[in-house]
Amino acid sequence: MASLADIRARLAAQENKASGSTFQGDNAIFPHWNINEGDTATVRFLPDGDTSNPFFWIERQMIRLPFNGVVGGDNKQVVVTVPCVEMWNETCPILTEVRTWFKDPSLEDMGRKYWKKRSYLFQGFVHTNPLEDDKTPENPIRRFIISPQIFTTIKSSLMDPDMEELPTDYNNGLDFRIIKTTKGGYADYSTSSWARKETALSADEMEAIEKYGLFDLKSFLPNKPGDIELKVMQEMFEASVDGKAYDPDKWASYFKPAGMNFGDSETKAPESAPVAPKVEAAASVAEDTTPPFEPNVAPAPAAEPKVEAAPAAGADKAQDILAMIRARQSS
Repeated sequence: MASLADIRARLAAQENKASGSTFQGDNAIFPHWNINEGDTATVRFLPDGDTSNPFFWIERQMIRLPFNGVVGGDNKQVVVTVPCVEMWNETCPILTEVRTWFKDPSLEDMGRKYWKKRSYLFQGFVHTNPLEDDKTPENPIRRFIISPQIFTTIKSSLMDPDMEELPTDYNNGLDFRIIKTTKGGYADYSTSSWARKETALSADEMEAIEKYGLFDLKSFLPNKPGDIELKVMQEMFEASVDGKAYDPDKWASYFKPAGMNFGDSETKAPESAPVAPKVEAAASVAEDTTPPFEPNVAPAPAAEPKVEAAPAAGADKAQDILAMIRARQSS
């Protein structure tokens, strides 16, 4: 298990690097975003079951692809969420294209729309639960999908020299209070904070850890796309930008809108498609229904690469964007 000093050093290294460079849902997930305004949920984070992870969380990067309805269905907008392969330190073909959009001020809003959404997966116990209809599963170790806003509070506190022990320490750890307010019509968690007093886990909690073990957090990431899935993602991206409908005949075997079934089109890859090893607890790419970021939270501005603005091309229609950008690149 990494020490607090190790975590601080790695966080500092990540900050320096960033500044110098351009699940299937189940009852184990605690939906803290459903608490009422003014309520507080108190949780206790635990270490990752993967002892090679220096942090007690993992980062998740997803891209939302909206479509104007479904081919053969109605015109109600649907959204397909696909993994950004930058999670695996590889080049994402979608973001490669989207990054060029920020050269043109008229395309910045569209660029933010298709920019990757970050979230962070933690695990731990729920100590104070204001959700009356939330049922604690048999295994009381829950998973938490944390937004960048809350994560910023968590990370900044870890860098505070006044924090002397890891907050995940079984005997001298700290609870974290998720406090929900509103700001500008959106949910706001900026007042969330660590508890001031260190506490030990209860005997029941220690028994649960012994009985069920800790989750290997990386097993809840979507499967890494292979070459075929990457081509499908690119095709879906272009169709989405062009304002087309989602075509289940083409894509439902790879990616589909959450909660939708299309007859015999199951979420499976053909034999020729490279697929990550199956992990029983893990969500497949196509079946991933957990939110890539917390609902109703004010969207954070995308961390676009800083580029000099090119003259605006005056693209008024979404379907003209790709053609306009590619024409400019080839000229």
